[in-house]
Amino acid sequence: MMHKLNPIRSPFNKDVEAILMNYPKGPNGYTLKLFRVFANSLRFLAGKGVVNLLDEGSPLSANERELVILRVTANLNCEYEWGLHVSVFSEAAGLSKEQVAKTKTGCSTDPVWAKRQSLLLKCVDEICDDSKVHETTYAQFQKTWDVQQQLEILALCGNYHTVSFVANTSRVEREDFSALFPSG
Repeated sequence: MMHKLNPIRSPFNKDVEAILMNYPKGPNGYTLKLFRVFANSLRFLAGKGVVNLLDEGSPLSANERELVILRVTANLNCEYEWGLHVSVFSEAAGLSKEQVAKTKTGCSTDPVWAKRQSLLLKCVDEICDDSKVHETTYAQFQKTWDVQQQLEILALCGNYHTVSFVANTSRVEREDFSALFPSG
């Protein structure tokens, strides 16, 4: 028997519905496909698999939070989540269209990045490549972000690795309103 990891369809059972009420909604109250993939496991959906780090209590600015998310999902070739964040959050986070494109096609030293953004992208790339910030970068990482911010950066990287793995493996189709990766 084959068990496919697909978005569940409504009507949802009462336990799933109650948890999904706490998830962000798409246009017109639409439950995003990836969240409906999560709903294949009540444990995962209830926050045991992915923690919501998009709340207002984050010690990072929206700009830095979105840079981490966009870079992780770009590094992992997760167009679903990258495109969703571009379409929903990038403008409010103060990212230009050129910066958004460079999260996928550029490097951390591109001139579109301020010094702090450049360091953040370098750290994220190192975490994605080697599961840690390299020794040569670590002192700058510690000087630039306090311990709460450092933990948030690491947690975002981990969460969006998980999100990317789920979205890519389940082959969840992109939302109609989501951006596509830039060409080139």
